[in-house]
Amino acid sequence: MNITAIFTVSLILFSVIDIVGSLPVIINMKKEGVEIKPALATSTAGFLMISFLFFGAAILGVFGIEVSSFALAGSLIIFFIGLEMTLGLRFFRDTHEDGGSGSVVPIAFPLLAGAGTLTTIISLKAEYDNLSIIIGIVLNLLLIYLILCSTDWLSRKMTPSFSASLRKVFGIILIAIAIQMAKEYLLV
Repeated sequence: MNITAIFTVSLILFSVIDIVGSLPVIINMKKEGVEIKPALATSTAGFLMISFLFFGAAILGVFGIEVSSFALAGSLIIFFIGLEMTLGLRFFRDTHEDGGSGSVVPIAFPLLAGAGTLTTIISLKAEYDNLSIIIGIVLNLLLIYLILCSTDWLSRKMTPSFSASLRKVFGIILIAIAIQMAKEYLLV
């Protein structure tokens, strides 16, 4: 077991999933009456991530796409997500529907296990072993579950400026990760 790989994978996934940056959206959904079940949202996101880890390449094969091409495309998606976070632009996310349960849609998918996360998982598979990725996913799922369970408390403690600052920091990290990934695949 490579602790450095687990730490790197966990940090990359933490940045892409961006549960802290998504917290204002989640808190706003709760204020609008959307029911969020932390266990359901976390388990659904985990199922999607683990399934994509093992079957993502096969799904790509059906479409005749190489994993390296998908990883390069993924680095572009990660780059744009980083721009979203840093500059406050919107490229991918639609607004959510009011009312009802938001545990699966939009929380689990696409907020937690969206295109950026799934792309990152397939990209990580090209560089890291499955065990490191699974442990990184599980560590992030534990954090996601704790944060989803604590949204009421966090909404009272976190200022909007603190949330915005965290989002920008993780956006810059994502941009750097995307550039690194693109360099690796363009120089091959």
